[in-house]
Amino acid sequence: MKKEKHILLNTPTKISDDQLVKNSEIFFEKMNSRRTVRTFSSEPIPIEVIKNAIKTASTAPSGANKQPWHFVLVMDPEIKKQIRIAAEKEEKEFYSNRAPEEWLKDLEQFETNEYKPFLEIAPYLIVVFEEKYKVKSDGEREKNYYIKESVGLATGLLLTALHNVGIATLTHTPSPMKFLSEILNRPNNETPFLIVVAGYPEKGTMVPNIKRKDLDKILTVY
Repeated sequence: MKKEKHILLNTPTKISDDQLVKNSEIFFEKMNSRRTVRTFSSEPIPIEVIKNAIKTASTAPSGANKQPWHFVLVMDPEIKKQIRIAAEKEEKEFYSNRAPEEWLKDLEQFETNEYKPFLEIAPYLIVVFEEKYKVKSDGEREKNYYIKESVGLATGLLLTALHNVGIATLTHTPSPMKFLSEILNRPNNETPFLIVVAGYPEKGTMVPNIKRKDLDKILTVY
């Protein structure tokens, strides 16, 4: 059977303007409660929850629908330990030598340092890779487009999906991240984008007393 080039959009039932506004307010309030955490519980979470969040991430738009992302889900304690050791090595260099004083000063409010115990404690590490190009079965390369933009959109949906079900997250970007490709045995056409640490927050978790910019600081309307 010939595949149709287009299919009918599954449009949700239209609701009143008042309900539309109300729904948007409810969703904002839920997402506004999202905070990055650095102290995680080791309490297990059904893997189906994480897989569904990754499936949600995969619904993100991408350049020419190339879907240039790959997610590696790490649960194995030994692999998490390897990642922590390698990440802390890079982070120690960052805090000791690489980071300019201005950057370190900006980080003071978060009280961060090179020690990253959450990489071992949290039940899941989701390592997001960007696919620089595709490799066909015959070995030929196929171009991808808007790679970082596409993977960034997918990561945003991943964080949203996890928060929606009560899972806390931390985005971690030790630099450089080549060690992730080596530890996780990823092909040469993939580059690490970031690590999403996922789990329940440890009881009594504290977060920095910071606020988001007001709408009039981030929005211009013509």
